[in-house]
Amino acid sequence: MGSDADPIIAIATAAGRAGIGVVRVSGPDIEAIIAGVLGSVRAGSLQPRRATHARFVDAEGRAIDEGIAILYRAPRSYTGQDVLELQGHGGPTVLRMLLARCLEAGRSIGARLAEPGEFTRRAFLNDRLDLAQAEAVADLIDASTEAAARSANRSLAGEFSGALQHLAAQLTEARALIEATLDFPEEDLEELGARDVRDRVARLQRAVDDVMRRARLGAVLREGLRVALVGAPNVGKSSLLNALAGQDIAIVTAHPGTTRDRIERSVDIGGLVLNFIDTAGLRATADEVEQLGIERTLDAVAEADIVLELVEAAARVLRGERAFALDAAWQHRIGPHAAHILVINKVDLSGEAPGLREGHLYISARTGAGLDSLRAELLRRAGWDRAPSDEGVYLARARHLDAIGRAQAHLLGAADQLRPDALRPELAAEELRLAALALGEITGQVTADELLGEIFSRFCIGK
Repeated sequence: MGSDADPIIAIATAAGRAGIGVVRVSGPDIEAIIAGVLGSVRAGSLQPRRATHARFVDAEGRAIDEGIAILYRAPRSYTGQDVLELQGHGGPTVLRMLLARCLEAGRSIGARLAEPGEFTRRAFLNDRLDLAQAEAVADLIDASTEAAARSANRSLAGEFSGALQHLAAQLTEARALIEATLDFPEEDLEELGARDVRDRVARLQRAVDDVMRRARLGAVLREGLRVALVGAPNVGKSSLLNALAGQDIAIVTAHPGTTRDRIERSVDIGGLVLNFIDTAGLRATADEVEQLGIERTLDAVAEADIVLELVEAAARVLRGERAFALDAAWQHRIGPHAAHILVINKVDLSGEAPGLREGHLYISARTGAGLDSLRAELLRRAGWDRAPSDEGVYLARARHLDAIGRAQAHLLGAADQLRPDALRPELAAEELRLAALALGEITGQVTADELLGEIFSRFCIGK
């Protein structure tokens, strides 16, 4: 990556044909680009934050396109630097021509192509956004459900960051209270506020636990859950996938072994993305291709957050209550934290009532009976049985959960050091300091350059 002071340029709209396309410029001394690209429009005549009609021209003054130029002066811009946005027609060729012309006009000032996420990285470095807000920009772009988009918007507005900063301030207060007592003998600490400190730490533990709960829900909302459909051949796995997706995705026939490879489909259920994996039927077989499909089925079982195991209603009656296709030789492949749900299919043939009974789901993938109960149970197992528009869900990433988890551990350590029978206030103060540092990593108050590179490299170019 070049210097953060270099002028950077990129196409800021998605690839493909569109009515409008945008080329974005950010950096110091961009008047050279304005003068070289906008022809008769002088830099001084562009009023900040006002749209100006202009012709975009090449080095010989020939028109490339015609559109709107908007100038944002530092620090009141997205990046905190001077920013120029050129809005023209959204054809790929004309946008490439305009991009090339901007780079040509900016050669004298060291202008270069922007790298992925570099505009947002500069917004972070110039204190326009904190790191959690910057990540929310990418989450908003990538949101696959309305609930995820709403949650990302709240994080972008600073809701998640505000909660973390409030906790960090409370941790600092508790630490200051402890350090104020360190000049006094330990036997006097109880009178001077040890009980108050313990109460504060207990409240902080509950508050951080609540943030973790909300963040875990947000992580599920952001990433979705993997749901493996498993069972013997012809129990209705493909039919169930088609019914949940609302379209024919998997081939359904009366012949066993139709599905030889895993088929994946993301489905929005109650605002949560569930990534369903239809798998090969589990059975003993000499067919080499089918054996490969079964091994991939077991891989899907190992990766799944939820395993939906289908059996036929009639087969369950004949074979007894324990009609699992995942016998002892296969059940160990289920992950230690995965939910395992038995789904009894084809109740339309057995005459049994659909719904949830004794922890088992009775459905008919063919008629749709019982599918609402199945959807509700999936949301419950995901911890998403509340309304998905919950305003308190934080769209979190793995690094956020790791940092909050470390803050929880340090708070637990602080509480341990404040026990009346083992009072070590100086160690408790250090644990509180480390807890605040862990939370600060999320917003970027404590950040390594390597982490910034990893985060922003995942953004699209032009953002």
